[in-house]
Amino acid sequence: MNTRTIVNALGLILIGFGVIILTPIIVALLEKEYNSILPFIVASICGIGVGLICQWRGGWGHNFDDVKRSEGMLIVTLAWVVTAAVGAIPYLFYDLSPLDAYFESVSGITTTGATILTDFSLYPKDFFFWRSLTQWLGGMGIIVLFVAILPQFAVAGRRMFFAEAPGPTEEKITPRITHTAKALWLIYVLLTVVEIALLYWAKMPIFDAVCNGLTTMAAGGFSPHPLSIMGYQNPTATWIITAFMFLAGSNFALQYRFIVQRKPNSLLRSEEFRLYVTIVLTLSGCLCALLYFYHDLSFQVSLRDSFFQIVSIITTAGFSSADFALWLVPAQAVLLIVMFVGGCAGSAGGGIKVVRILFVGKYLKREIAQVLHPRAILPVKIDRGTVPDDIQRQMIGFLLFYIVLMVASGLLVTMIEGNAAIGFVGTAATIGNIGPGFGEIGPMGTFGLLSIPTKIIFIINMVVGRLELIPFLVMLHPDFWVFKSGS
Repeated sequence: MNTRTIVNALGLILIGFGVIILTPIIVALLEKEYNSILPFIVASICGIGVGLICQWRGGWGHNFDDVKRSEGMLIVTLAWVVTAAVGAIPYLFYDLSPLDAYFESVSGITTTGATILTDFSLYPKDFFFWRSLTQWLGGMGIIVLFVAILPQFAVAGRRMFFAEAPGPTEEKITPRITHTAKALWLIYVLLTVVEIALLYWAKMPIFDAVCNGLTTMAAGGFSPHPLSIMGYQNPTATWIITAFMFLAGSNFALQYRFIVQRKPNSLLRSEEFRLYVTIVLTLSGCLCALLYFYHDLSFQVSLRDSFFQIVSIITTAGFSSADFALWLVPAQAVLLIVMFVGGCAGSAGGGIKVVRILFVGKYLKREIAQVLHPRAILPVKIDRGTVPDDIQRQMIGFLLFYIVLMVASGLLVTMIEGNAAIGFVGTAATIGNIGPGFGEIGPMGTFGLLSIPTKIIFIINMVVGRLELIPFLVMLHPDFWVFKSGS
């Protein structure tokens, strides 16, 4: 790997991120929170300063056209780790420890939504706006953003674009990767603006509408209200957020074809999308029945909360319209099932992804048929196309490593905390970038009371989960760490 290429690319990203981090100052000025301006100026100076140093060390005007796949993966990983560090700087001014500040920042930028905050009344509005903005930036992807706006990444962007979201397929909606990035951000911004307008129409305060709109489309879950969406007691807003969370968990490329290119069958032809809809409808119906018959809730409330929570968990948004930590075990079990699904490929949602669940089902079906017909050639097909062998191996490897990491992290945290619920549910919530779990780390709880080792493990889980494990897995191979200075 060429160290100059890596350092220079990282420098460009840090400079851009340093400029973006000035945005909350606008909120501080509007809300007359003048004491809150300094944290973001300091963070911006740090980001831009480190970025300029990286540019200087890497060589001004470096050519990125020959970026290798391994270099792209390392650039992406470092970008998420370092931008989270810069994004944590403002939190340090509000009496958060360095670890807690970094935890909150990583949780934001990876769109996990697990918070260490205990008292929301201690922080100004620009603080909450920054939390929401970090999730919105991370929802579509830090690298996708800079591929879209920086001409230096016009060629090399392909390597970094797919390293950031190494899903089962490399789907493009335009021939040029920069145009694809811009198209994805176009639909992302459009849906965000529409949702904010609808939430304001539903009589949600404008600041809350903006923050919740940003985090909904990011499938993030950070809300400025300490009781999440439940705190607004606004059924209309709850249904609006449910709808946009559903869109956030759907493939943005398919939505672009549906909305912009006017191809109405693009969504319906997708087997992944059809399975996504089936899972949401089926499990929402089951949960609605459990809430109606065993929790003495009205049918209207049961229907609303069941759809909201199923969509919130499957898209890994992590919002809550009710304190599901108080629900009976059967209802919680339904939510636990959804934690292991995730959103669609190419969405803002995290987790295993629906397409991998679809593949596993078809793969197992093929293996059963192969036992009965050992000489038959039975390819695994998705959307009428045969899944290549290398993609099959990648998906199986992903699932195996996901299970190994889940078990290892869960056991380790269980031993540290002496609580299996925190160990395994917390691990599922952080690797899947879901956010809240049950009990102490439930929707009305906090991760702030956990021990330092547990927070570090969960930080690693959030980053690895957001990168979909593949870059992390590749980095375990010794051949990855071969550097050269380059020119």
